[in-house]
Amino acid sequence: MGRYIVRRLLYLIVVLLVVSIITFGLMHAVPGGPFSREKALPEETIKVLNARYHLDDPLYLQYLHYVNNVMIPHLTTVPPTNSLMDDYLVSVKIGPVWFRWMNFGPSYKSRSRTVNDIFRDNLPISAQLGTMALLVALVIGMPLGIMAALKQNTILDYFGMSVAIFGVSVPVIVLGPLLVWIFGVSLKWLPPTGWGAKPPYAFGFLPSKLGWDFFKFAIMPSIALGLGSSAVIARLTRASLLQTIREDYIRTARAKGLKERIIIVRHALKNSLIPVVTILGPLFAALVTGTFVTETIFGIPGMGKYFVTSITNRDYPVIMGTILLYAVFLVIANLVVDIVYAYLDPRIRYD
Repeated sequence: MGRYIVRRLLYLIVVLLVVSIITFGLMHAVPGGPFSREKALPEETIKVLNARYHLDDPLYLQYLHYVNNVMIPHLTTVPPTNSLMDDYLVSVKIGPVWFRWMNFGPSYKSRSRTVNDIFRDNLPISAQLGTMALLVALVIGMPLGIMAALKQNTILDYFGMSVAIFGVSVPVIVLGPLLVWIFGVSLKWLPPTGWGAKPPYAFGFLPSKLGWDFFKFAIMPSIALGLGSSAVIARLTRASLLQTIREDYIRTARAKGLKERIIIVRHALKNSLIPVVTILGPLFAALVTGTFVTETIFGIPGMGKYFVTSITNRDYPVIMGTILLYAVFLVIANLVVDIVYAYLDPRIRYD
């Protein structure tokens, strides 16, 4: 297992290289540039800005410069400085040596901030929202799917699948304002906008205090964002569990006189979770890196807003940084899924 994990982490570098090449090429293929304005800047100013950010170099040199700063880890004995060009997302001191990785550079739009500054300020909020939404999806989706499978073609089955169809059919752009209108404006039970957690954060993204001041802001956006995912989980859990409880080994367990609860929990449910766990990796990465619609509706200062505006502003460092960070989350989440596979199915071996 250890060698498999190391091998997969090495694949992460390959994945980042491929993603960066595709993103870099598509980004520069779009007409316009980061300093294009409706009212054109003076030509001398554009030349100075292009020279400052190396945008006047050939594309292959720009990419190689980017790879050197972002992809390749740097080992140095020089301590970090406060320079915009010397800001690394990972900066760890190992003895006398500093291990530093991922310098995405300054943002072209917010020139006094680096991309890593934006990540430090806004990514923890998106991660909190995404984690809460994933918990909502699991808490709603899995019980509904299990109940629908065990009570197939009954009113409980129809109820569970009705909730799932509602979650799939009603997008966040409809459900979010509806929740705000009912619980935030009419009943005034919950604050309609904002986010309760403030820095500093434990472990980089967890709220330092988990109390009502945090949850009263998180309830509505988490439900709005997690309900659609819960519908997918419910439908997949139902289909997988229905197939599993019809297998021969389940009939054998019943014939031996095992209690139905033990059969379902120990045998059927554990094996039926493999397809569900498969989608949790990409789902977790997508939720954690930010959702623009949800954050806009509820006024949450997450990463979604910065990513969308960076595309319209041609803010190349923010675009590249957000996509590469999403790729890192996706690879690590899929690695965790593969490790969980080995626990759910003892026949799976990675050595």
